Amino acid sequence: MTKPKLTLMEAYMVESLRSKGVSNEEIITLVEKENAGRLKELEPRFNYSELVKAARKDLAVFRSALFDGYEVKFVTFNGLKNLLRMRFGKEEERDYSLMETGIQGLRLSPQDLEQFNDMLSSNWLVTSDGSGAVTVELNMPAVAKSSTGE
Repeated sequence: MTKPKLTLMEAYMVESLRSKGVSNEEIITLVEKENAGRLKELEPRFNYSELVKAARKDLAVFRSALFDGYEVKFVTFNGLKNLLRMRFGKEEERDYSLMETGIQGLRLSPQDLEQFNDMLSSNWLVTSDGSGAVTVELNMPAVAKSSTGE
């Protein structure tokens, strides 16, 4: 079964609420009641009316996203770093180092790694070095050879 998809901003809002200790049930209840104001009281950095509007289009899918996991539709490089910080408490330099095309040296528990891998969009490739550290790089298609064969 494919995971429900959230936008990067929806994922930020969900993870920000979770980091403040708001349960999935409370998020669902407030969304069902269209109470974006209460969500903003719990975590003031966002305007939750768009999350409420998007979630109410299909509450069953939104519930599944919260309880069973989700994939972010498209994760940017900064989005990757923000999701690591918001969802897993991982910080740049302390928990991983930057590369030109991604990050390296990230360590997550097997369960967290599975959740992280599931939530990433297809533009990212996660590989393990065998020691428990993972690298996350842009999943770039091979560059086509030029018409001159060079």
